[in-house]
Amino acid sequence: MYTRIIAPLDGSPLPERVVPYVRTLARELRLPVTLLQVIDPNLIASFSHPAQKPHFDDIAAGMKAKSVGYLRELAPSFGEFVKVDPSVEIGNPAETIIGKAAGDPKILIAMTTHGRSSGQRWVMGSVAGKVLRAARNHLLLVRPDDEPVKINEEILLKTVLVPLDGSKLAEKALPVAMELAQAIRAEIILLRAYALAMSIYSADEDFAPQIDQLNGRLRVEAEDYLDRKVRELKEKGIEKVSSVLLEGPGPTEIIDFAKKTPDNLVAMCTHGRSGIGRWVLGSVTERVAQYTGDPVLIVRA
Repeated sequence: MYTRIIAPLDGSPLPERVVPYVRTLARELRLPVTLLQVIDPNLIASFSHPAQKPHFDDIAAGMKAKSVGYLRELAPSFGEFVKVDPSVEIGNPAETIIGKAAGDPKILIAMTTHGRSSGQRWVMGSVAGKVLRAARNHLLLVRPDDEPVKINEEILLKTVLVPLDGSKLAEKALPVAMELAQAIRAEIILLRAYALAMSIYSADEDFAPQIDQLNGRLRVEAEDYLDRKVRELKEKGIEKVSSVLLEGPGPTEIIDFAKKTPDNLVAMCTHGRSGIGRWVLGSVTERVAQYTGDPVLIVRA
């Protein structure tokens, strides 16, 4: 499934929210972990004299030593059975994270949607956004809350939610969800949201029955699709699997459903009905990652 987890941290509390999830997955999937901190050279330059390279190098060495110490302090929280490697790099944060994992497509990148900006959300052009769009690796995104960080907190993931839209591309998340659910002993719930057909003629008494008939067909098709997928997963040995049909806009319904059920992990693909066109800001995947309180595993199609 995966060969390693890379967890980028920046020394501030918010990115540490990903640590309990990384520890749980590393333990259950028996994976080594790289705790990565990237120091932006612009930050080093702000503390050094621009005309004195030795001064720059001294400050860089000091920052790297401090970062290594910070990462080593976090390592024991993973326990003796998880191998943890601290890694400190100097460079552009997003590019360095992407490059660190680029050599192995089976590396999982795990990070939060917030960083040093505290309450300000990372958006298009930010580190998390750039990694989401440019990395070829699977990505686990965690949206941190304002509660105090508990590094040693144990995370229990009871359910893997898999949003589907009826396309083969969206189904690319299923094999990953199946293997992950078996490893962490979680139930799989397949979600399918469908939008009701609307028309400017729906108020017309002659046309309204046709709209109702069309909506009925949409619902039946969605139900049949989910039933078929549940049967397929059970035939592959997945015992704890069910489905839920949602009526309304995909992102909103997925987020609302996730809020009603605790201890979820959402597993979804970067592509859907849009075919090879990547979902971008405002699309289903990115909106769910931004606004759900659950960790979101984003699978590359």
